[in-house]
Amino acid sequence: MPVASEYLPLAAPNRPTIAIGLEGSANKLGVGIIKHFPFDPSKRRRPAAEVLSNIRHTYITPPGEGFLPRDTAKHHRQFVVNLVKQALKESGLRSADIDCVCFTQGPGMGAPLQSVAVAARTASLMWGKPLVGVNHCVGHIEMGREITGATNPVVLYVSGGNTQVIAYSHQRYRIFGETLDIAVGNCLDRFARTLLIPNDPSPGYNIEQMAKKGKNYVELPYTVKGMDLSMSGILAYIDGLANEIFSGKPKYVSDDSQEEITKEDLCFSLQETIYAMLVEITERAMAHVGSQQVLIVGGVGSNERLQEMMGVMARARGGEVFATDERFCIDNGIMIAHAGLLAFETGYRTRLKDSACTQRFRTDEVFLAWRDD
Repeated sequence: MPVASEYLPLAAPNRPTIAIGLEGSANKLGVGIIKHFPFDPSKRRRPAAEVLSNIRHTYITPPGEGFLPRDTAKHHRQFVVNLVKQALKESGLRSADIDCVCFTQGPGMGAPLQSVAVAARTASLMWGKPLVGVNHCVGHIEMGREITGATNPVVLYVSGGNTQVIAYSHQRYRIFGETLDIAVGNCLDRFARTLLIPNDPSPGYNIEQMAKKGKNYVELPYTVKGMDLSMSGILAYIDGLANEIFSGKPKYVSDDSQEEITKEDLCFSLQETIYAMLVEITERAMAHVGSQQVLIVGGVGSNERLQEMMGVMARARGGEVFATDERFCIDNGIMIAHAGLLAFETGYRTRLKDSACTQRFRTDEVFLAWRDD
């Protein structure tokens, strides 16, 4: 396993515990502070966590440009201290009130991950608090479960860097299907660059708004391979269509139509195609594990059309869909604080010598000591 750790006796199981979480695996820098309450024997569960602070600052580039790891890391280094101070002020706490410092240990972009890890190590040493490394994907799932109340769902995790269908079994999140090449969010972001769509507030959000104005569906490659899917061919195909339109060669809805295909039509068609692929493999996972719940997490999970399509499928199976808004779907510090605190309460600690980040830290590598259902 790429991430080492150790387990120590529980710190304070009979009182509320508080964690600060630092997230910076891509272009969003997030800091969150969360409070967990002790297990309530009478209700046989832990009361809902209290979000004390959840702030974020995004590195935004000009239209047509992505974000380079070096520049993104520079952004995180520039803003992380102020965000930590702001989070403490917003929560009304001091560093002495914090029980542990949690940080994203992977997966993600190397330089941004490292810059935030340095900040987390510094805070841990300055404050004399334990360090807890967190898997970014598990952070999304656990925050989604906490906010929505989903019990044991099939999870669709869709973001700029990850696309996975996941289900829980025997204290691990098992991956049932995933992208074979690029993630769905990366596909959307790269097409946004082709169209020179603004990156503020995010390329995917702006594509979603353009797709709502699309009237004509353009047939695109549909690439599902068992439980896995591929999106690089779809991106290459639709990029080709867009470039032809930009070069002055109009494309028409059909051979016998004089109606030209618009950028809005392309955005609409791209969403419909890749989201249909996601719904298909999610439904297959639901049938396999016998679940009636779907939890959508990750930045792309805030897309209303994806939620709508997934809802149609789930209701047809007598099930339901759980999703959160952009506060918890898009990368944030509170999800890292929450997942880290769950681990901390089982005695988990990350030793300083083991706190290096890894860009490839798979969801199913994490032992979920806090789950035994």
